[in-house]
Amino acid sequence: MNDITPEDPAELDADFTYQVDAEDTGKRLDAVLAGQLDSLSRNRVQALIRAGEVTVDGAKIVEPKFRVNEGQLLALSVPEAEDPDPQGEDIPLTIVYEDDHVIVVDKPAGLVVHPGAGNWTGTLVNALIHHCGDSLSGIGGVKRPGIVHRIDKDTSGLLVVAKTDVAHQGLSAQFADHGKTGPLERAYSALVWGAPSSLKGTIDANLARSNANRQKIAVVKTNGRHAVTHWQVKERFGPEDQPALASLMECRLETGRTHQIRVHMAHIGHPLIGDHDYGAGFKTKANRLEEPLKSVVANFPRQALHAGLLAFAHPVTGETLRFESPYPADFDELLRVLRKF
Repeated sequence: MNDITPEDPAELDADFTYQVDAEDTGKRLDAVLAGQLDSLSRNRVQALIRAGEVTVDGAKIVEPKFRVNEGQLLALSVPEAEDPDPQGEDIPLTIVYEDDHVIVVDKPAGLVVHPGAGNWTGTLVNALIHHCGDSLSGIGGVKRPGIVHRIDKDTSGLLVVAKTDVAHQGLSAQFADHGKTGPLERAYSALVWGAPSSLKGTIDANLARSNANRQKIAVVKTNGRHAVTHWQVKERFGPEDQPALASLMECRLETGRTHQIRVHMAHIGHPLIGDHDYGAGFKTKANRLEEPLKSVVANFPRQALHAGLLAFAHPVTGETLRFESPYPADFDELLRVLRKF
């Protein structure tokens, strides 16, 4: 048995070659190839044969039941898998605004924004394609039509999506400008461990993929992407005579980088409650909490982050649109219990 490994790719454009021995003489082509390959099922081999990806002594064979003879050279090529185009799915959407050009949705935690590795279905894009049909803009690419910004899977809150190319261009320009010359605003509510010593501040720290874990983002001193988060403490929780147990913070983005708020908050020593990627060091603290807060924190399924405010200029009319989203039930419950301590 073999994995698909080219015998001599310099001489033969194939992913796998095999010279038929006496034992395989007279057997079906699909059976022989499947018997030599651990990584492909017989059905997959048959499909590749019918697709013209198999040759016998250089001649293309498209019939799986072709009988092979001793000494013949079989060559099989496996095309690179293509990512499937997203299809519409009837997934419920909470729509807070819609016209012919844009749609604003309140995304629940747990919903991925656009298809990607491991999430080719069940995404916001799949829901939008079903809801909007052919009107959805394709400027963002086939895999993310109409998407001009996104929030993490486990972050809840507001997103605006373009339904036309003109709207996509206008919104993209505003997000690229980060609100420096227009009305674009993005504000998030975050429940974090502890509280900064001051009531407000700015984090200006470049971000890049972590060298230790490429699935995570890290603050870097050199290179990386410029990232700025403005924060303000809204409430502090815990006994007045002790350091704050946790706090409710408002974070406003001047840039929009992957995991920006989560990484920046952890960088200043106040990671988000429920953030297992960037706040794992606070697990011991969470285990020492009193009930019922201990159980609520332990069962909180995500990072405590909600995109509650979104404002932008309508890309066609120029009107400033401003939307606010109430806390979702899980965030509201965590906040309610924190206020008792």
